[in-house]
Amino acid sequence: MTVMTRARDWASSLAVYLEYRTIIMLLLGFAAGLPFLLVFSTLSAWLRDAGISRTDIGLMSYVGLAYTIKFLWAPVIDHIRVPLLDRLLGKRRAWMVLAQLVAASALVGLSLQDPVQSLMPIVIFALILAFASATQDIAVDAWRIEAAPDDKQGAMAANYQLGYRVALIASGAGALFIAEDVSWSAAYFTMALLMGVGLGAALLAPRVAEAEAPAIGEETVERFVHRMHADGRMAHITGWVYRAVVAPFIDFFGRYGWWSLALLALIGLYRVPDFVMGVMANPLYIDLGFELSTIATIVKLYGIWMTIAGAFVGGIVVLRLGVRTPLLLGAIAATGTNLIFVWLVFRGADPAALAVTISIENFSGGFAGTCLIAYMSSLVNRNFAATQYALFSSAFALPGKLIGGQSGVMVDAFSASPGIVGPIMEMAPHLTAQTAGYVPFFISTALMGVPALLLILVVIFFQPKPQPIPAPAAAA
Repeated sequence: MTVMTRARDWASSLAVYLEYRTIIMLLLGFAAGLPFLLVFSTLSAWLRDAGISRTDIGLMSYVGLAYTIKFLWAPVIDHIRVPLLDRLLGKRRAWMVLAQLVAASALVGLSLQDPVQSLMPIVIFALILAFASATQDIAVDAWRIEAAPDDKQGAMAANYQLGYRVALIASGAGALFIAEDVSWSAAYFTMALLMGVGLGAALLAPRVAEAEAPAIGEETVERFVHRMHADGRMAHITGWVYRAVVAPFIDFFGRYGWWSLALLALIGLYRVPDFVMGVMANPLYIDLGFELSTIATIVKLYGIWMTIAGAFVGGIVVLRLGVRTPLLLGAIAATGTNLIFVWLVFRGADPAALAVTISIENFSGGFAGTCLIAYMSSLVNRNFAATQYALFSSAFALPGKLIGGQSGVMVDAFSASPGIVGPIMEMAPHLTAQTAGYVPFFISTALMGVPALLLILVVIFFQPKPQPIPAPAAAA
C-alpha cells in the first residue's frame, strides 16, 4: 500500500466526523452533559456559598441516583410514545424534546430560588432536573444506536464525549464565572437558555426507523392471555409489560446464552481501575503539594482536551478495526496508565510531571471510553435499544462506584502499614507515609484491570456469534 493510499484511507476515516449525524451527536452530547454538574458540584458550590451545611449538601447528592437507576424507566422510553410530539418527530426525538423542555424548566425554577430562604424547592427542582437529564440520556443513547451502523458508533461516541466535555466546562467553570460576576440566579438561567442547543439538535436530527420486530416469547404470552379469557384491556397491559420489561432481557440472554453473563461482567469490570483511581486523584495532587491553580489548569482544563483527543482517536480506530480489538487496546491502556501515577508520586509536586501524567491518563481514558461505548452499542438489539443500553451503562458504572467508595480506606491502610511504606520511603526519602501509601494503591488499581483483560481475550478468541432472533410462530 502506498503512502498516498494510506493517507487517503485515514482522510476518509476522519471524514466520518463531518457527517451530518455525527455533528448532531456533538450537539446532543452538549445537551446531555450540561445538566450533570448543575445537580452535583456546581449546585454544591452554590449551596455552600449560601452557608448551607455540609451535611445538607451531602444529602443533596442523592438526587444524582437518577443517573444510576435510569434502566428502571428505560422500558417506558422504549415503548410509550409522547402524544402529539411522537407524530411530529418520532419516538426518540419526541422523548428528547420533552426531557429537554422539562430540564430547561427545572433550571429556570432553580434560578428563581434562594437557598437561604428555603432548601426544599431547590431539592424538588434538582430532582426534576436529574430525572429529566437521565431520561434525555436514555433517548439520546437509543437514537445514537439506531442512527448509525456499528462501525460508526466509535465516531458517534467520540463526538458525544466532545460535546459532553464542553458542556462540563460551561456548567462548571462557566456557571461559576457568571455567579461571581452577576449572581447564581443568572448562572442557572443562562444554563436553561443553553439547553436550547440540545432542543435545536433534536429537532434537526434525522428521524430513525422505528420498526418493532416481534419479541421472543411474545406469542406465548398471547396464547396465555387468550386461554385466561382476559378482556382486551388486560391483554393489552399484559402484552405491553412483557414487551417493555421482560422481553429486552429475554432477548439479550436468548441471543448470547451463558455468554451474556461474561459480557455483563466484562462491561462492569472494564473501567473499574479508572473509577477507583479517580476518587483519589485529587487528594493525591493536594497531598503532593500542588497549588489549586495548577490543578485547575492542568487537570481540569488541559486534561479535558486530552480526553477528547483520546476519544476521537478511539472513534477512528473502531471505524478501521471494528469493536473488539480496540476494546482490548483500550483496556490495556486504561489499566497500564494507572502506573503512571506511581511515577508522579516519586516525582512530587512537579507541574511538568503532572502534565505528562494527565496527558497519558486522560488520553487513554478517552480512548477506552469510546471503545467501550461502541462495544456496548454493538451488543444492543435495536428493537430494545433504550432498555438494553441503559442496562449496560448501569452495569458499567455500578461496580466501579461501589469499589471506589473504599479507595480512601485502601490508601489509609497502606499508609498505616510500615512494612509496605517503609521500603518505599527508603527509595524516596522525600516521601512521607501519607504520600507513600499512594504507591501500592495505584499498583492495586492497575491490577484490578486484569480480570477485564482476561475476559476480553476470552470473548475475542472463544465467543461464538450471537444466536439469531427466531421468528415467532403464529399464535394458536
